[in-house]
Amino acid sequence: MKSPFTGGETILVAETRRAVFRKEEYEYTHLCYRCADTGEEFTTTQMDTYNVSQVYNGYREAHGIPYPDEIRATRSRYGLSALKMSRILGFGDNQYRLYENGEIPNVANGRVLKAIQSPVTFGTFVDAAKSVLSETEYTAIKKRLAEGGGRSSREWVVYTLMGGDNARSVYNGFSTLSRSRLKNTMLFYIEKYGGVFTTLMNKLLFYTDFLSYRENGETITGLSYRAIQYGPVPDRWDRVYSLTEGISQIEVECANGNVGSKLVSETPCDRSAFTAGQLAVLERVYETFRNDTSSSISEKSHQEPAWTQNKDTHSSIDFKYAFSLKAI
Repeated sequence: MKSPFTGGETILVAETRRAVFRKEEYEYTHLCYRCADTGEEFTTTQMDTYNVSQVYNGYREAHGIPYPDEIRATRSRYGLSALKMSRILGFGDNQYRLYENGEIPNVANGRVLKAIQSPVTFGTFVDAAKSVLSETEYTAIKKRLAEGGGRSSREWVVYTLMGGDNARSVYNGFSTLSRSRLKNTMLFYIEKYGGVFTTLMNKLLFYTDFLSYRENGETITGLSYRAIQYGPVPDRWDRVYSLTEGISQIEVECANGNVGSKLVSETPCDRSAFTAGQLAVLERVYETFRNDTSSSISEKSHQEPAWTQNKDTHSSIDFKYAFSLKAI
C-alpha cells in the first residue's frame, strides 16, 4: 500500500481502541495505515468495514443477538418467506428482511431471533400466530418442525466435527462454517488443477479466505486457520477433507519418489453457491498460484506475517492479517 499523501511507503498499524454503540462501550482492534513520511493515518473501505464490524459484533455477542447469515439460515431452515417470518414473530412486515441484510436488532428482538433457532420454540410462535397463516401453511410448517427443522442429526454431527460449532471471533472472520461454499471452493480448485494435493489445498484455502476478508469484509468458507510448522492451514483440515461428500483422497507417488495425498472429484463445482465478489476472489487466487506446487506456495506462505508472527506458538490466526498479505 502506497501513501496517498506522498506516494511513499506506509506502515500497517493495529492498536486497541474503544468505541461507543447504543450507549455501550466496546474494545476493538483498530486497523489503519500510517504514512512513513508524514505520520498521517488513513484507512481503506475494507478496513473501515473491519473496524466497525468488530464493534457491532461485540454488541451482538454481549446480548446474544444472531448474525445476518444465521437469521437467513433460520428462515431457510423453516422454508418461509421473510414477510411470513415477520408476521409470525409480530415484527413489522419488512423487519425480518432488514435484519437479514445487516440491520442490528434491539435486544428484545435479538433474543427472539436467537430463541427461534430452536424448532420447539419457533413452534410456540407459529401456534400463537395461527391467525396469520392459512391452514395449509400452518400444517406444512408444523410438519417441517416435527422433522427437526430441516437438519438431520448426521448433518449436525458432521458440521460440528468440521468446526461448525466454533463461536464467531477474529479467528474465523466472524463467520460460521458454510459447508456448501467450502465444498464448492475445493471443487473449484480441483477442477482448475485437475486434482489438488492436500498441502496445496491448505494454502489455497488460506489465501482464499484471507483475500476474501480483505476485499469483501467476509470469508468464503467460515474456516479458522492455525500457524503450524509447515505454514498456515485450516483448523481440523484432515476432518474437513475426509468428511466432505463427493471429494476423495488418493495416494499419488511424485517424481521424487515421495507419496502425497491428492484431492480428486468427479462432481462439478456449483458456481451458484458464490456471489460475484466471491467468484472474483477464487479466480484471482487461482491465477496468482496456478503455476505453484505444494512446495513453492508453502514457501510463499512462510513469508506471510500471518504465519511468521504466530508460528512459534502454533496459534490460531487473527483475520486482521488479511491486510498484510504479501503474495496476493
